[in-house]
Parts: sequence; C-alpha cells; structure tokens
Amino acid sequence: MKLNIVPARTGILWVKLGIQTFLKQPLALTGLFFMYMAAVLVLSQVPLVGPFLGSLLVPAATLGLMAATSEAASGRFPMPTVLISAFRAGRQRARAMLMLGLLYTAGSLVASLLGNMLAGAPAAAPSDTPQIDARMLVVLLLHSPLIVLFWHAPALVHWHGVSPAKSLFFSAVAVFRNFGALLTYGFAWMAVFMGVGFVFSTLGMLIGGVAVARSVMMPTVLLLVAMFSTSLYFTFRDSFQADEEAAPPPGAPRGEDTP
Repeated sequence: MKLNIVPARTGILWVKLGIQTFLKQPLALTGLFFMYMAAVLVLSQVPLVGPFLGSLLVPAATLGLMAATSEAASGRFPMPTVLISAFRAGRQRARAMLMLGLLYTAGSLVASLLGNMLAGAPAAAPSDTPQIDARMLVVLLLHSPLIVLFWHAPALVHWHGVSPAKSLFFSAVAVFRNFGALLTYGFAWMAVFMGVGFVFSTLGMLIGGVAVARSVMMPTVLLLVAMFSTSLYFTFRDSFQADEEAAPPPGAPRGEDTP
C-alpha cells in the first residue's frame, strides 16, 4: 500500500466527483443516507446504551456509505445491503471494524467529558437572545483529533485489511500529508453549502417568508450532507494506492510508501 501525495487543487476535484456521483444515483444514495440517519435515531432511543450503540457503528456506517459511492461511481445501483458491507467481508474484518467502533466511542466519550469539564454548564440567557454555545464549540474542537484518526481508518480496514491501530496511524499520516487538498476540500464544501443555502433560502423568503424559507432549508441541508458523504470515498481513493496498481489515480502524481 502506498500513500499518494496529491496537490491542493485535488480537493475541488473530490467535491465535483462527490456531486457528480450523487447525481448519478440520487434516489439510492439519498435513501441510504436517510436509512443510516434513521438507524442512528432509533438506536439513540434505546435506554442507557443508545448513544453508545450509535457511536459504535459510526465507522461501519461511514464505510457503508463509501461502499455505496464506489458502487454508484462504477455504474452499479447500490443496494441497501451495502450499508453493512463492513460485516459482510468476513469475521476478521468485522471484528476489526467493531474494534474501531469501540475506539471511536471511547474517544468521543473522553472528548465530551473533557468539553463539559473545561467549558462548564452553559450560562443562562433570555430565550430571545442569540448566543454561542461555548461548551459545544469546545466539545467539537476536542473531537478534531478523532476526525483525523478516523477519516480513512474504516476504509483502510475494509479495503486494505489494515489492523485498527495501524489504520488510525495511516489515516492521520494521510490527512497531514494531504492537508492542503483536504483544506481546499473543506472550503469548497463550505462554499457549496453557503451558495446553495443562500439561493434556496432567498427563494423561500420570496415565496412565503421566513416559515417557507425554513421549511425549504431543512431538506436542502440534508441533501447537501448526503452529497458530502458521497465525496468522502474519493478522498480515500486518491490518497492510497494498492501495491499491485501500476499507476496512481487521477490527481495523485506521485506515491510514497506508508510509514
């Protein structure tokens, strides 16, 4: 397995590929994304262990959405069973994915506890006064290392057979070595969200005021998030190259051996 170092402009390509692939199979990919969201919602209602079950399945669900994108990009219709691809690749891969889930759950719990300790309880304020939730910002900031560690980890475990510990390490290395491309990718998606949000919210305001604008924005944001999840596969595909492949994928001009 080799690590591909890609130029910063590849981040824009990842966004384009995500949108184009989503538009190839919009109903299937939207449906799979909502199936994932519904499963998380149902699990969260389980007393005591609900939130932990949801976190436990995050790596497997991420892999499932990436596998669905791979199917759509290859011209195939992604079936609902693709969401459980992590558990259909053999017992060893399934155990490795569950271990990733346990590590993610533990890391998320630690980040949340530290965030609550550092930020404390939110200050009381009048209901009509807009305020920034400092505790939530701190918790999100503390989750940043988890994002780096788990960005590529599920795909590395599933498609390259990497152990959970090594997948976290290789994921972090790939994120930092391709930081320019991922930064461009993040800013490009921000521009897409803001641009599409502005257009649809403006149309809603013109049609029926604030209420219509809000009702239009909710499904629009969910569809954009589904598109974003579709683009994740391409950030992995172009960052790693199997040893037997003769040439790196588009946008990855050179490769380096992984640590």
